[in-house]
Amino acid sequence: MDKLKKVLSGQDTEDRGGLSEVVETSSLSWDTRIKGFIACFAIGILCSLLGTFLLWVPRKGLYLFAVFYTFGNIASIGSTVFLMGPMKQLKRMFEPTRLIATIMVLLFFALTLCSAFWWHNKGLALIFCILQSLALTWSRFQLGRSLAL
Repeated sequence: MDKLKKVLSGQDTEDRGGLSEVVETSSLSWDTRIKGFIACFAIGILCSLLGTFLLWVPRKGLYLFAVFYTFGNIASIGSTVFLMGPMKQLKRMFEPTRLIATIMVLLFFALTLCSAFWWHNKGLALIFCILQSLALTWSRFQLGRSLAL
């Protein structure tokens, strides 16, 4: 009934789905957002470090390294979702100034996992992990440039 009143009065001109209503009603307090950011970022760093240490485990080390290192980077990126929200994060990731950097990051995530699981090449996995880090740095640099403009 409230929605009908908004539509008839001209206040609600766009058709919003149930998902947008859920997102609007489930907001976190600023303290919870900061705690979530810190926890997710710390988990990301720990996973990346654990992956680096697991690289030297015989037989399964390469697989564990690729999974933990990539998951650590994804968790670190995901930590900013707590600060700005998921939709704003996705919009920023795919802005025209950051599109190439985002594609490179996602490509190197996939190539790191492929080099470990299908190609069984430790050298390539290490190179792709380095390229992951460079692409993430470039992506953050692009964000800084777009915010400065």
